[in-house]
Amino acid sequence: MTRFDAVVIGAGLGGLTAGAILAREGRKVLVIERGNSVGGAASSYKAGELFVEGSLHVTGNPQHRRDPKHRALSRAGVLDAVQWIPAGALYEMRGGPVGAPFTLPDEFAAARDALNRRFPQASAGIARWLGDLERLAGALGTGGLDAVLALAPEYPDWHASLDDRLQALFGDDEAVKCAVAGNLSYVHDDIAALWWVPFAMVQGSFLLSGARFIQGGSQRLSSALARAVRKAGGEVLLRRVVSGVVMAGHGGSHQVTHVARDGGDPQTVEAATVIGNAAPATLASLLPADQAKLLSDSYAARAPSLSLFALTLGLSRPPREFGVSSYATQLLPDWMTTLASYAEAKTLMADEPGARMPPLAIADYTAIDSGVPSPPYVLSVVGPDRVSNWDGLDQDAYRAKRERWQQALLAHLDRSYPGLAGAVTAAAFNTAYSVQQYLGAPQGAVYGFAPLLPSSDAPYRAPRTTLPGLYLASAYAGIGGYSGVVQAAEGCAELILQDQPQG
Repeated sequence: MTRFDAVVIGAGLGGLTAGAILAREGRKVLVIERGNSVGGAASSYKAGELFVEGSLHVTGNPQHRRDPKHRALSRAGVLDAVQWIPAGALYEMRGGPVGAPFTLPDEFAAARDALNRRFPQASAGIARWLGDLERLAGALGTGGLDAVLALAPEYPDWHASLDDRLQALFGDDEAVKCAVAGNLSYVHDDIAALWWVPFAMVQGSFLLSGARFIQGGSQRLSSALARAVRKAGGEVLLRRVVSGVVMAGHGGSHQVTHVARDGGDPQTVEAATVIGNAAPATLASLLPADQAKLLSDSYAARAPSLSLFALTLGLSRPPREFGVSSYATQLLPDWMTTLASYAEAKTLMADEPGARMPPLAIADYTAIDSGVPSPPYVLSVVGPDRVSNWDGLDQDAYRAKRERWQQALLAHLDRSYPGLAGAVTAAAFNTAYSVQQYLGAPQGAVYGFAPLLPSSDAPYRAPRTTLPGLYLASAYAGIGGYSGVVQAAEGCAELILQDQPQG
């Protein structure tokens, strides 16, 4: 039976990053992936002639030394393997309480100036908010989550929600709240339940290092990581499904069994450590009953993150010709009179399309040197959703309802950008249900666990699990998103290097 120092279950961004770091440290690594290609959510693909980006719209610039991804991607050997293209701004905010469009730059000094010019009455709150973001993001980039948590005694409102924090700073000024935090779909969908600290870390990281897109799409980074694993002597197996895992306890040889996708050709390997690039619930389904219960019970208090729908449009003409004026746009509907009402949007698709449309995050890949092929000119449209919105439908009913919502979203976009709907030549619409099916993510969670208010029975996530030898390298071990996953993967690799020293 072949023995590996680390067997990685799943070739998503976290598993590949951890695998590459360990392989480059001289460990014998095997990555097992059920799909035809690596990447998981960090994938780009073609649907006919339409380029579809699986998840990436914007991330912080990892070439900045205090970005959370900088050290991890350097250690994985891929920091300069892709081109990190500036997005030009963090986002343009349109609609809802904001009024005239407002652009938030992706740098602290410029963001402070833009906010003060637009909202001079809120200058004191703006200074406090951006100061806290800069401090927390700097701590995250320098020392990780432990460095951030060490700051807790200095903040009397450390355990506050984002809603409470913004209310304390800005009162009932909903316009400025939306201007500083309207990109909720990057983190969560309910500011009353969202802990302000994780949001501040994510938002602050964008402003600290600058917003970037990977030229050519996120598949480029995933493929570069897979090459780094192989170049360092590791193996990446595609179209193989892990069917069982048995953890042997401290110091034992764990066993991982994988099969072809048709269930044939079973093979078992031994591993000093096992890394899960998957949800804990998915890993539990592979374990013996007693081990599965231990793992599941340890995460029972954690709620899954939000889910999203993603509508990718191919246009016959560039989006700017219809009034799309920024690479990243947050389009709030008229019914959203407060930032808190964002939470209502995730239930809209439970019903038939009506007057209320969800808030949308829009990415115009033609606005930057994205490397996305055109024509058709690609516009990505993302908004809150949940798997239960699609419950109880057979396949035909699901497809019909999805088509009705697609048409309603197009009509909504056309009202904001006249003529856009008539220029659509191709479309791909993935709902929360699609996310659950494709990624195997319970409830379609796109960011692992929800970053809710902290409590003693739900500590912050960490790569080490309750089962000795089993680690997580995924959104479930960090703060979600690209930066959170990559930083968690480095933390996972570092723990294994400490727990399993060579020689």
